[in-house]
Amino acid sequence: MRKVVAAAFVSLDGVMQAPGGPEEDPTGGFTQGGWTATYWDEIMGQSMDIFGGPFDLLLGRKTYEIFAAHWPYVTDDPIGEAFTACTKYVATSSAAPLTWANSKALHDPVAEVTRLKQAEGPVLLTQGSSQLLQALIAAGLVDEFRLMTFPVVLGRGKKLFGEGLPAFALTLADSKVSTTGVTIATYLPAGAVPLGSFALEEPTEAELARRERMRREG
Repeated sequence: MRKVVAAAFVSLDGVMQAPGGPEEDPTGGFTQGGWTATYWDEIMGQSMDIFGGPFDLLLGRKTYEIFAAHWPYVTDDPIGEAFTACTKYVATSSAAPLTWANSKALHDPVAEVTRLKQAEGPVLLTQGSSQLLQALIAAGLVDEFRLMTFPVVLGRGKKLFGEGLPAFALTLADSKVSTTGVTIATYLPAGAVPLGSFALEEPTEAELARRERMRREG
């Protein structure tokens, strides 16, 4: 069975839009494109080891177009060579041809990724593709999150965990910090969020009044 690994660059407030440059994705009036570029160091480069083994890509249409306009033209980077060589599964509602080598359309992403996971093959790796990720996370199809969290707050933009997703817990499997303050962490889904309470066993009259006021105020 194949794993789906979601690899993403995120800000402290969860934004993942346009990490690579100002022109990458300005949709929605986003003006902070390129927010990862000045933080790169050797530790972060070493943490890109997931690209060293076999993988296929799961991409949304917009991320596919960003990659297809860049990576085939980069001749001195092994990641570009790996991206071109691997199979790229692209979530799209369009019938327009996918011109980058080894690209295949997914017109029903959740059903088709479910089928892909049940087959033999390399890791299915997401890059960017926030809309696709929301659907995969909601369907419980992501097996691992590899996140680089940058010490920036962007205020707005497309998020890794959007509104309306089901609640779930994560287990930290690995972590390190770059010299520039980027947290590099691997998380595994861990089922329902474990809930507890720090409240007094016997609530005070003030606490009971507070709870009643909260109920009235909605």
